[in-house]
Amino acid sequence: MSNFQHFSVNQLIQLSESNADIQIVDIRDAASFASGHVEGSVNLNNENLASFVAEADMDQPLIVVCYHGISSQGAAQYLGEQGFDDVYSLDGGYQAWHEAHA
Repeated sequence: MSNFQHFSVNQLIQLSESNADIQIVDIRDAASFASGHVEGSVNLNNENLASFVAEADMDQPLIVVCYHGISSQGAAQYLGEQGFDDVYSLDGGYQAWHEAHA
C-alpha cells in the first residue's frame, strides 16, 4: 500500500492561491533548485533530510516535487513511512509546474 497520493499541478496552483498551510519539498539537485523552484519550497537532500523530518509538522500536507514526477513518488512513499499524514507526489514534477507558469 502506498503512503502517498498523486497531486496535479492545477491542484497545487489552487492550493497555493488559497493560502493553505502546506509544506513543499523539492528533491532536485541544488543547482536545479537554485535556477527555479515552486515558491515556498524547501530543497530536500540527504544532508538535511533528518532535520527536516524532525522539525516538520507531520499533520500538515506535504507535497514532494522532483524533475518530472517520477522520483518524487519514491520520496513521498518514504516520507509517508516517516509519519507524515498527508503526502503527495506532484505529477509532472517541476517541469509541469514551470510550464503551467510560463
